[in-house]
Amino acid sequence: MSNIHNLSTIPGSFVDNSLDTESFNDKSSDTSVPQDLYQESPQLENGFSTENEENHVRRMATNASFSSVEEQDRIAEVLTRSSFGGLVKRTTTAPLPTMGGGRDYPPLLPDRDQYRVDFDGPDDPLHPFNWPFKKKVTFCAMLAFTSFTATWGSAIFSGAVTHISKIYHVAPVVAVLGISFYVFGFASGPCVWAPLSEMYGRKLPIIVSMFGATVFNFGVATGKDLQTILICRFFAGFFAAGPLAVVGAAFSDVFNAKHRGIAIALFAATVFIGPLIAPIVGNFISSSYLGWRWTQYITGIMSGASLAACICFMEETYHPIILVNKASELRKRTGNWGIYAKHEEFEMDLGSIVKNNLSRPIKMLFTETIILLLSIYTAFIYGILYLFLQAYPIVFVEGYGMSMSVGSLPYMGLMIGMLLGVVMILSFEPYYHRQLALNGGKPVPEARLPPMIIGAIAFPIGLFWFTWTGHYHKSIHWIVPTLSGLFSGFGLICIFLPAINYLIDSYLFVAASAIAANTMLRSAFGGAFPIFAGFMFHDMGVNWAGLLVGLVGTVLAPVPIFFYLYGKKIRQKSKLAFDL
Repeated sequence: MSNIHNLSTIPGSFVDNSLDTESFNDKSSDTSVPQDLYQESPQLENGFSTENEENHVRRMATNASFSSVEEQDRIAEVLTRSSFGGLVKRTTTAPLPTMGGGRDYPPLLPDRDQYRVDFDGPDDPLHPFNWPFKKKVTFCAMLAFTSFTATWGSAIFSGAVTHISKIYHVAPVVAVLGISFYVFGFASGPCVWAPLSEMYGRKLPIIVSMFGATVFNFGVATGKDLQTILICRFFAGFFAAGPLAVVGAAFSDVFNAKHRGIAIALFAATVFIGPLIAPIVGNFISSSYLGWRWTQYITGIMSGASLAACICFMEETYHPIILVNKASELRKRTGNWGIYAKHEEFEMDLGSIVKNNLSRPIKMLFTETIILLLSIYTAFIYGILYLFLQAYPIVFVEGYGMSMSVGSLPYMGLMIGMLLGVVMILSFEPYYHRQLALNGGKPVPEARLPPMIIGAIAFPIGLFWFTWTGHYHKSIHWIVPTLSGLFSGFGLICIFLPAINYLIDSYLFVAASAIAANTMLRSAFGGAFPIFAGFMFHDMGVNWAGLLVGLVGTVLAPVPIFFYLYGKKIRQKSKLAFDL
């Protein structure tokens, strides 16, 4: 199904499909849509069939009362002045074949709409919104662990870098490629897993991706040479990107707009804490009698456990696929082969996959001011997260003389800072809800930005604090640079999560492409930063290297303030963003 058929198809961990979900729960919504809007008519140069169509469709979108796929397609095309063809109807202009056997064509069937299945009202127990709370919590905990495992695998290899460098007689920067290749896999994986989740639902891509991640994690653990290890690391990251691309959308399938912000904030915390817990555990394992390979064996076991849990307990949450399954059951039990679900009328074609999941995100990245600036900002802080995997050992192991295992414990300062950031973001949820109410329940992107402004101030403070105190290890106690993690971790999560939510609210009907563009650039930075971090901190010195990255963070700090003041005007001028 096209990315806009249901806003829960957004690839990424962070999705807001409040327009369609709020209307689902609103029993009083007027679901009538003028049929003449969708009748064929001559197209004008601006893409609208009549002079008043754009305003009419915008009113429909603000009412949030549409439900059919065709209606959502037309609304999205009008609002964004673009055409969406992710899935195409099975039509052809070829001559009509004969029935065969000399038989005449059968009589026409009744109206197909009589045979189309749908949810049985807003209280239908099949709809994930109506799952029992305990079931939702169990479901989210399972998927959060799956995502935690994926991000854990990206950083636990840092504990093996020193050992691999010695065993295979290569420079440390070559061993660091094991981290970078995994994160580069993160960059390419969503282009596959996101469209699969739109075609076949959430469960199948997660199961397939976790199976692949399990296989390649064990491949790393048993690899006999360095090239095998590095290749398996890339494909482990490629497959592990599946949960990161799908789980956020699955959360949006289960939670409505009122509760989704809290659920996704907690989910984001597990995703970001994974790369910080993993180096601590990885260094202790690598330094023990178990050796570095057990860092990968344990990751493979965790991936296998996630796979088993998803196979046994995960239920499908993607609304169109739930209806497909419902239609299939009705066909079997009634023998009426005419029963169908709307999603079964569409199919993905290769050209649309390339257009919607590759070319469009790249084009949007360089043509949309909001996407470009926010992607650069989030890519920078994401790169710093992985840069810390090299910078912290330089400060605490080389500088303060700690062992590799003990020298990884200061990561706990970053983790505590992130948890504090999540608490602050959650404290702004009532503010966002008030802004939604004032705007008639429609998204207010700029209301997402106040926590990001605070985080933008805290983040460079943490960078300056860490590098300038960590440089003078002979005269400053190790606890001082450790405490800098409170500011760095706090700023990192407070920048990242509101930025993603701002992208979603600003590009509501093309949010999948907006997030895909952000993910590509972000993962590229995350993979590249560990490669040059060692050279930069050794050659420039911890203090001057920190000054450089801190100044970049300072230069980028006004970005959320700029969008808070002028974001609405920028969206009004954009062809893809819109203002409801």
